[in-house]
Amino acid sequence: MKQKIVMKVPMNDAKCRCKAMKAAVGIQGVISATLEGNDKDQLAVVGDGVDSVALTRLLRKKMRFTELISVAAVDEKKKEEEKKPSIEATVWPTSWAYQYSGPQPLHHMYQDPYRDNCCIM
Repeated sequence: MKQKIVMKVPMNDAKCRCKAMKAAVGIQGVISATLEGNDKDQLAVVGDGVDSVALTRLLRKKMRFTELISVAAVDEKKKEEEKKPSIEATVWPTSWAYQYSGPQPLHHMYQDPYRDNCCIM
């Protein structure tokens, strides 16, 4: 059963965010982890059979303070319907943005092996 776990973790800088994301993704069963909220202080983890208590304990060990906000089941049917693009909304380009000019010629320097640059003789 897929579930979405949302936790509030104090993350002040990029190093803290990276540390929290690594800890969350390291647990078995985690499919994805994203940052949410206005201040990017909420960590949303989507996974199959993820233990929310174990995840919270791990983040408390790594990040000190972690608050479990919600655990909810994820509907796969809704996401499939949302991702399915309609044919009418698809816009096909009428012209290409680049033009292909073909291969460029190669230039080589050739020196005559019989030509001697010695001026003593």
